[in-house]
Parts: sequence; structure tokens; C-alpha cells
Amino acid sequence: MRLPQRTSSQSLTLPDDSRQITVIGANGSGKTRFTEAMVAICQKDGLPVFRLSALEALYSGGKKNGDVPLLRGEHPALSVDEIYQTVSDSPTFLKMNDSSSSLEYLISLLLNEEIASLIEYKTSPDAGNGTLPETKIDTVLSLWRKIFPDNSVSTQGGALVFSRSGSSDPYPHLRLSDGEKTVLFYLGAVLYAPENAVVFVDSPGMFLHTSSVCRVWDMIENLRLDCRFVYTTHDLDFAATRSRGSVVWVKSYQAEGASWDYDLLPPGASGSLPEGAYMAILGARRPVLFIEGDAVHSIDARLYPLVFPEYTIRPLGSCNKVIEAVRTFNDLSSFHHMDSRGIVDRDRRDEKEVDYLRRKNIFVADVAEVENLLLLEGVVRAVASYNGKNPDKVFASVRKSVMGQFRTELRRQALLHTRHRVKMTMSYRIDGRFTSIGNLEKHLADLMTELSPRSIYEEFCRRFTAYLNRGDYASVLRVYNQKAMLPGSNVTGLCGLPQGRDSYVDAIISILRTDTPQADEIRRAISSAFFPEGVSA
Repeated sequence: MRLPQRTSSQSLTLPDDSRQITVIGANGSGKTRFTEAMVAICQKDGLPVFRLSALEALYSGGKKNGDVPLLRGEHPALSVDEIYQTVSDSPTFLKMNDSSSSLEYLISLLLNEEIASLIEYKTSPDAGNGTLPETKIDTVLSLWRKIFPDNSVSTQGGALVFSRSGSSDPYPHLRLSDGEKTVLFYLGAVLYAPENAVVFVDSPGMFLHTSSVCRVWDMIENLRLDCRFVYTTHDLDFAATRSRGSVVWVKSYQAEGASWDYDLLPPGASGSLPEGAYMAILGARRPVLFIEGDAVHSIDARLYPLVFPEYTIRPLGSCNKVIEAVRTFNDLSSFHHMDSRGIVDRDRRDEKEVDYLRRKNIFVADVAEVENLLLLEGVVRAVASYNGKNPDKVFASVRKSVMGQFRTELRRQALLHTRHRVKMTMSYRIDGRFTSIGNLEKHLADLMTELSPRSIYEEFCRRFTAYLNRGDYASVLRVYNQKAMLPGSNVTGLCGLPQGRDSYVDAIISILRTDTPQADEIRRAISSAFFPEGVSA
């Protein structure tokens, strides 16, 4: 199948065996125009085209010029005129008017075809000697029951009647949910597609629950194994379900020359990254920075876009997801030609772990966690200054409080660091190859002697004590994992801010949105924590 004109390069062609074709792109990228161009190419090449849209089917007007809107196949299996001729004199004939929605028109079409089939059967010479022929509506209702097993449906008096499990109260199709109507529409409509048609589907996941969308479209595709399906969507979860087909990424549209910047995703690529990662590919033109936390509640997602405005920020949750996304994203760099980095908390990682992550394009701050960034000297001084307080006095008080908290927790923090060191060492060493259980037992016995957890613990205690003795505030922030440190420092009150859990954080975010020296100072202090002297961005 030929694809539309490509900007500044040769247009692409899809393999002949591509039955699933998914067109994805960010809002405004031109993917709808791209699909329209595909329709025109198919028609020019003599391929039958059939189009489906649940949104228009449920909420647009009815039949036009004797055709089913959005069921625009050139050669339906049973035309409207044929049905009219067959059953128009029947008292049970279902009239279809111009105000009907496409769904209502489709239901009428299915019911009238069943009536026509029944009349033909009863008037045939072999009437009564065989079984009733299976009609399109039989197929539709059978599959609909599989998708909604708690509901029942039947034809009564020339209409569809539904009911729910445990209830004897029947109701018409108008009382179905939008999702139920959508499934009914898709199952029935696709049966009217011409043989070997290219079926274009707009927003295939609309109105459908995410847990059922894959199953629904698998069923629909299996109904028409002769057809190709072209899906236009920005839903990456849906694109990942069409794993046996081709995915066309539409990046942008050039009105002059009517061409598109587009590419084919590598096989399986749409399912290899979290959604945030591919949304970055689809919608961004800046380097991508994957971070921990969520987009709504985390400090990370509020802070980093203002500190690193040159990046597109995408929260992914855990540090493992960030690390994996950066690895996978950069493995595809030859495809998307964009740089990606990640940010993870330092937690209790040692210098070897930090150096390894930095070589993999993962930024690790020189503080234990994101909350500690807010207590950096430059940040505290900037917030105090912005609020008319003496920066020297405010920082001196904050520093004294943080050092005092760390002193009371020194041994607990040393133990947590010791546990992390032992855990990481064991995970590295246990991966060795062993020829027998005896060798493994000996290795583990030697490992316990080699690890010497008490020696590691005592070394951390000595190191942490040295930080306190020399007043090394920066080193304390690097190793001190304690979220209560921020409220315990009283930095909110010292800066003259109203008391509240997020008051200090809100103040920093507000300052970063201003064009002031304090905003520059905060940005510079946080950036320096990620890129200390000798470490490049």
C-alpha cells in the first residue's frame, strides 16, 4: 500500500501483508489529513474503501442519498434498495428516516435484512426442510453477548431488546451506554464492508473501556479476515495492541506542497516503552528528560520543568522505569534523532553507582533525594531574599537544624547505608556462574566474611561523624534520606511564609516562574547539584 507524499524524502510503501496499520501522532500533527490522503490513494489505486467513526455514528445525522453515513463502502453486500424491494410491503418493515443516527440506521438495516432473509427462506421451494440461514444480526448479537456476558439481547417485534443479568426489565438500544452502542455499531458496520476493503477507523478506542478495546478489535478483525484495517489515533496503549501490523508516526504536516514528515516505527516499538516515553517522541521537538514521580503530586514534576526548560519532562514513576526508558529510547536514537536523559534520586548510591548511571545519561543529583534540593544553600538564600528576609541568618538557622537532625539519626542512617551496600554487593556477586551447589555454598560463605557488614557500618559512622565535625552541610545533604528534614528545618517560618506542608515548595515554584535574580539563583543551585564541577550536561 502506498503512503502519502513525504516531506524532503521518498514516500514509503507498506508491505502487502500489513493487515493492521496504525497512524499515530500528536494533536495538530496532521494525522487526520494524512488518513484522508491515504483514502484518496486507495481510491486512485482501485482499492475499495470503508470508513468507521463511532463518534459520528452515535451523534451525527442519519442516512444520506440512500447510503449509510460512515459505512461508505462502494458495494454493500445487500443494498438498501434491495431490502426495500424485498420487504417494503411487510407490516413489520422498519422505516428509516433522515433524522436517524447512523447507529439507528444500521440497526434498521440489520433487522430488515433479517426480515428479507426470512421471507426468502419461507418462499423458497425447500422451505421447512432446512435450518434458518444465519444473518448478519445473528453474528453481531452473538459477539456482543461475548463482550458483555452479563447482558442479554434479543429481537422482539422488529426491534432489539436488551436486559441486564438479574433484571427482567427490558429496554431499547437507546438506553445502552456509549460504550455498548459503540461495540454494537462496529460489529454490525464492518459486516457491510466490501470484499478486500481497506477499513479506515477514526479513534478506535473512543467510548471503549481500556480493558476491552483490544478484545473488541481482535473480534472485529477476525470477522473480516479479507480486509485491512487502518486506525487513526493518538492512543499509544491502543497502538501497542496492534502488534502484528505497521505503525506510521506522523510528525508534522507541510501545507505548502501537501506533504508530511512521517516515519515507520520499528517493529514492536510501540509496546517497548511506557506511554510517557512515546508521547515524548510524538509531541516533542526538544530533548526528553524522564523523571521519577507522577505528573500530579510529585515535587519532581513541578520543579524540573522550571529548572530544565530546554527539556520535555516526562514523569514515569519509579527509578527503574526511568532507567529502562532512557535505555530503550536511546536504543532507538537512529529512528527519532532526539536526545533523552533521565533523573533519579541519589538515595544511598555510592560513587561507582552514580558514575555508572551518568555514563548511561541518567542525571543523579549530589543530594540524597529531591526534597534535599530545596535545602541547598543557594535555594534557601534565594527564597529568604525574595521574601525580604536576611539570607545569612535564615541559612545559618536551617543549616544548624539540619545538622542537628542528622546528628540524632547518624547511626540509623549509617545502618540504612550499610544495608544498601550489602544488598548491592550481594546482587553483583551472586550472579556468578557455579558448577555445583557446593561451589555456591562456599561462595556465599566467603562472601559473608568478605562483606563484613559491621566494618561497613563502622566506616559509615566515622564518615558521617566527620561531616558533622567539620560542618560539611553539602555532604550531609548528599547522604541524609529523611523527608521530615524539610519541615523539621523550619525553613518555611524562617522565610516568612505561611505555615503549611507545601508552602515552601509552592514559594520556590512561584519564584521560578518569575524573571528575577532569585529565580536564576535557584535554577543555578539545583543545576549545579546535578552537574558538579567536572561533570558535563
